[in-house]
Amino acid sequence: MKKTIKKAGKAIGIFFAVIFGILALLCIITLIWGAVQRSVGEFTDALPKAPSDFKPTIRLVVFTDTHNENENVADAIDTSYRLFDNDGVYKGVDGFFCLGDFTSIGGYDDYEDYKKALDGHVRKETPFITIHGNHEFKQINDYRDYFINCFGYEPDNVTEINGFSCIAFSGERSLTEWTFTPKSLKWLSNEIEVAESKADGKPVFVFQHPHPWGTVYGSTVWGDPQINVVLNGHTSVIDFSGHSHFPLNDPRSINQASYTSVGCGAMARFELDNNYIVGQHPDGYDDAAQICVVEADNDGSVRIRGYDLLSDTYFCDYYIDNINSKADFPYTFKNLKAHDKAPVFKEDTAAKAFKNDEGEWVISFDEAQAAEGYIVHDYKVTIRDESGKKIFSKNFIDDYYVIDEDNTADFRIGNDTLESGKTYTLTVRAESAYHFYSEPIQLSFKAE
Repeated sequence: MKKTIKKAGKAIGIFFAVIFGILALLCIITLIWGAVQRSVGEFTDALPKAPSDFKPTIRLVVFTDTHNENENVADAIDTSYRLFDNDGVYKGVDGFFCLGDFTSIGGYDDYEDYKKALDGHVRKETPFITIHGNHEFKQINDYRDYFINCFGYEPDNVTEINGFSCIAFSGERSLTEWTFTPKSLKWLSNEIEVAESKADGKPVFVFQHPHPWGTVYGSTVWGDPQINVVLNGHTSVIDFSGHSHFPLNDPRSINQASYTSVGCGAMARFELDNNYIVGQHPDGYDDAAQICVVEADNDGSVRIRGYDLLSDTYFCDYYIDNINSKADFPYTFKNLKAHDKAPVFKEDTAAKAFKNDEGEWVISFDEAQAAEGYIVHDYKVTIRDESGKKIFSKNFIDDYYVIDEDNTADFRIGNDTLESGKTYTLTVRAESAYHFYSEPIQLSFKAE
């Protein structure tokens, strides 16, 4: 019996040693890859802006992770037509692409509800291409037949639009829910080479569900390294992905190294990280309805804009003058970080505290100002009482993903943290996307 226990203990020890070894290896790889990402590219005097005479020859609308929020799908389609039917520079929408997770569990009813939203709003002349995400594999069924019967095309397909190759790439079910097989990766590689051979200076568009690993915001956890192997070195490729639900208006959601990667946000619920810990869902995270407007011309110029359906507002605008010139890529991690700055609090910044309808204390203060085109990602908050004793300390994610006119940061700090009528001191620092910190400010307030 003792020998059996001893053997079992040894096996368990070996198992955990292997697990820790794998985690350590992943950490080392992540650090090395991060160092490579941070060293690529050249500094520019300023980030580019689309010239006034930019005239596209294609316009696509891309969104992802709708998760049965089919009202948002219908709104995305209707809004796109409304925005561009009478556009003075280039009229119309040439195609829609949904990057997967259009269902919750992949069942027939989910497919039907999504398809009804498309049929009721997409015009017959506009291609609408959907791909598989991992949620389409939640049920055990013949997912490929489901897909083809519903949409009338293969999950992996190439659509030619105005002379541009648009490659849609889906996964397949596996023991880990979903994966890319060697056969499908070979298919993608071949199709990229075919597209490049006839691109004649135009970009090649690739659409799939997970981010290429280690590229855009959220990709180190919600990315797939298999994609990198195929895409690396294909300078003219612009890859659009989702899966993470990380907001598109974080500047880290565009990345250029040897190709261009764009994380397209989400249409149903955001996710963020806090102190590098993912899986965070702060207040307002379910106010998600972001689309990506993609325009390009025949000479390799590309404009990518984020649009928020809930506020009817553009919130980011990226311009690439020549997608074929890797040396001139402006959206490298290195260059984007170089143009970020520490957030700044205004001199008259004020703070207050009040109780919400649920009886929780809410600390409220005027938001810090980020550099133009950038964000305040989070605030580091400490509260001390009249004696100087620290009574509260926490890191809060800013609600930059909610596009509105509210210029205050409001954070719930618990029911019993403060006492009405007492005066407290708030110390707060604001952190930008690229980890620049504001000067700490101290604000006095009385708990109402």
